[in-house]
Amino acid sequence: MDNTTYTPKQIADRLKVSTTTLRRYEEQALIPEVPRKNGNHRFYHAIHVQAFVTIRSLLKGYDIPVVYEVMRKVRSGEYEQALWLINAEQHKLQSEKMKTEEILTMIRNADFDKYKNIKISNAMSIREVSVIAGVNASAIRHWEKEGLIHAKRNRQNGYRIFSEAELRRILVISSLRKTVYYIENMKELLETLDTQSYAKVEQSFNLALTKLNHQLIDQFRGITELINYITMYQNEKNDAPQH
Repeated sequence: MDNTTYTPKQIADRLKVSTTTLRRYEEQALIPEVPRKNGNHRFYHAIHVQAFVTIRSLLKGYDIPVVYEVMRKVRSGEYEQALWLINAEQHKLQSEKMKTEEILTMIRNADFDKYKNIKISNAMSIREVSVIAGVNASAIRHWEKEGLIHAKRNRQNGYRIFSEAELRRILVISSLRKTVYYIENMKELLETLDTQSYAKVEQSFNLALTKLNHQLIDQFRGITELINYITMYQNEKNDAPQH
């Protein structure tokens, strides 16, 4: 068992974070209990170092709430549950990649007439386009407010109706909102879509797919550190004296 101890500053310098960040992780119960020296000064062991390394690595590929929940599961000995949480996030990433590739194919195809058993027309409801695009209706309303899409209104009931052209816009926005950060850039991209000039659209989709590939690599690197941490944590538990 490694009895080497580390100060907060030593670990903070190694990970290029502040000691405040380390304390926040401790306060959030993400790492094993931290012992104190005389004067209530923290000192860390190798298991804490691996916990911090794991957190920082996981944060590159997963959202903060997921990482925090995973680390708490490990601390409580729920190792399999922690790994299932990670597995679920990887499934989401896989689904996003498949959706992005599928939508790019749909946009290239000028004559698609049905998707997810919904007839594509020039008079679709907000519910229909939200199902096709896989987004909430509230998101579509927000994009309309931002001037990214322009739904018409049914004269009889005032409900929004969406054309095939507006559906294409919604599909692009739903796929690229994480890679095209600025409203004006998105508007410019959508204008090229309207003119059926797909070069910039395809370039943006390829960028989105590249980002997903990078995220996948980051996720697996995080998993590597997580497995190392779980193994170390289990060994520490097994080596602990029984009372």
